[in-house]
Amino acid sequence: MTDEHPASKLYDDSHRALQAEFDTVRLADVMEAGIVTSVLGVEQQDFIGSRDFFFLSTLDASGWPTVSYKGGPTGVVQVIDESTLAFPIYDGNGMFLSAGNVEAQAKIGLLFIDLETPHRLRVHATASLVRDEELMDRFPSALLVVKATVENVFVNCARYIHKHERVADSPYIPDEAGAQPHPSWKRIDLMQPFLPESDAGRTSDAGGPITAVEYHQHLDEGTS
Repeated sequence: MTDEHPASKLYDDSHRALQAEFDTVRLADVMEAGIVTSVLGVEQQDFIGSRDFFFLSTLDASGWPTVSYKGGPTGVVQVIDESTLAFPIYDGNGMFLSAGNVEAQAKIGLLFIDLETPHRLRVHATASLVRDEELMDRFPSALLVVKATVENVFVNCARYIHKHERVADSPYIPDEAGAQPHPSWKRIDLMQPFLPESDAGRTSDAGGPITAVEYHQHLDEGTS
C-alpha cells in the first residue's frame, strides 16, 4: 500500500481504480478519515432511535444481495451501546429472506433516512439471530431479534433525497401487547391452505376470505 493509497477498511482495489479514474482518491481518503467511525456517536445514536423505518441489505449464501424496507414503531432499531444495535424480525410472508441471509452470511447494511429534513446514516455490521428473552421483550410480537455489532458508520450526503411529508403510521405496527391486524394478503382464498398454524382462525375473525381480485382492490385503495 503506497502513500497515495493509505490503508483502508472501506475501500478495495475496485473502489481505488474508480477513484483514480475520476481523480477522487484524495477526496475518498479525506471522507473516510473524517466521517467513518467504528462506533456510534451520541448524535448518531439519537438519530437511529428517532427512526420508525430503515432499509436492510443482506447477502445470501451465494453472494446475492437483497434489500428490504423494515418499518415499526419509533425506535424500531434500538441502540444497546455504542457498538451494538438490535431490531425485530416481525411476521412477514414466511420467506425469511433477510433473517436467513443473516444466518448465512452475517454481514448486513442498514440505511436510516429522514425524508423530511432530509438526512441519512449508513451502518455496516456483523449480525446474528437471537432468541434472548430480554431482547425479545423489547419488541412485542417479534419472531426473532437481530443483534448487530457495528463495523463502520457514516453520514451520507442528503442532496439526492427527495423530500417527503409524513402522512400516517402503518396500522400493522404491533401495539404494546404485540397485537396487529391480519393482513389482507393472508385473507386471499387461495392462500388459506398454506398459512401457518399461528394464523388459524384469523381470516374468519378479519371478515373471511377474499379473492385475489378483491386483494388487488385493497392494494389500489392503499388498505392492504
